[in-house]
Amino acid sequence: MTSLLGQSIVVDNRGGAGGIIGTDLVAKSAPDGYSLVVASSGTLTVLPALQARMPYDPVKDLAPITLLSYVPIVLVVNPGNPAKSVKDFIGAAKSRPGKMTMASAGNGTTNQLAGELFQLETGVKFVHVPYKGAGPALVDLMGGQVDMLFDQLSASSSYIKSGKLRALVVAGDKRNAIIPDVPTMTESGLKNCEAGTFTALAGPAGLSRDIIAKLNAAGNKTLAMPSTRERFAAVGADILGGTPSNLETHMRQELAKWKRVAKAANIRLEN
Repeated sequence: MTSLLGQSIVVDNRGGAGGIIGTDLVAKSAPDGYSLVVASSGTLTVLPALQARMPYDPVKDLAPITLLSYVPIVLVVNPGNPAKSVKDFIGAAKSRPGKMTMASAGNGTTNQLAGELFQLETGVKFVHVPYKGAGPALVDLMGGQVDMLFDQLSASSSYIKSGKLRALVVAGDKRNAIIPDVPTMTESGLKNCEAGTFTALAGPAGLSRDIIAKLNAAGNKTLAMPSTRERFAAVGADILGGTPSNLETHMRQELAKWKRVAKAANIRLEN
C-alpha cells in the first residue's frame, strides 16, 4: 500500500487487552486517514460481544475500509480418536453426554466460542477445559489429555500435515487449500456452525468517503498481488477484500452471532 498511496506506512504494534488498546487508540484518533488499524475478529466482534464494558463501539466508533483475510476454525482430535468423520464424532459425543473434554486457548476465546456454537447447533455437550493459550492446549491434545480442540487452521495446520492431529471438519463455507481433503460443516450436513477469525482494515469514525474509497482501492489492489496471496495462503488464510459495506455487514452479523452464543452459554468477561 505504501507504493500505491505514495505514503510511508509505519506499523505501530500496540499490544495489550487482546488488541483493545491499539484499536481504541485509532477509534479516538482524528479522522484524517493517517491513523488506521488492522483489527481482528477479537477486537471487532468477539470481545465486544462478551465484555461488560468496552472503551469503543466497533460499529459506531470505527469506519470500515475493507476485509483482509479469513482463517477458518478446524475441529482437531488426537490421531488415536476412533472418529474418522464429524458425524462419527457427534455420535460418540451424544453417547457420552458431558464426558468429552473440549480444550481452548482460554475463556472467551474464539476456540471456546466455536465449540459452544457447535454444541448449540448439534445438541452435544462437552466439558470446557480452558488453557493459557493455544500452545499448551495443542500439547495436551497431542498427548491425549483432552478430546478435542476447535482451533485456527493457521495454528494447527503443521500438526495436521505431520499426522500429530486429525482434522475432522472445517468450520467454513468452503474447503481450504492447505487441507483439501477435509470437508466443511455444510458438506457434513451441519448448518450455522461456521466459525473463524478475520482481519480487517478500519479507521476512526468520521473518515470522508473519498479517503475511505482511496484506502479501500489500495487495500484491494495489494490483496490481489500474487506475493500477498502466497503469503496468506501459506498459513491457511483466505484473501477477502471487498467494499466497506461488506465489512460492516460482516461485523454486524458476527457480533449478533457471538452475542447469541455468549448468552446461550452464559459467557461473560469482566473488565
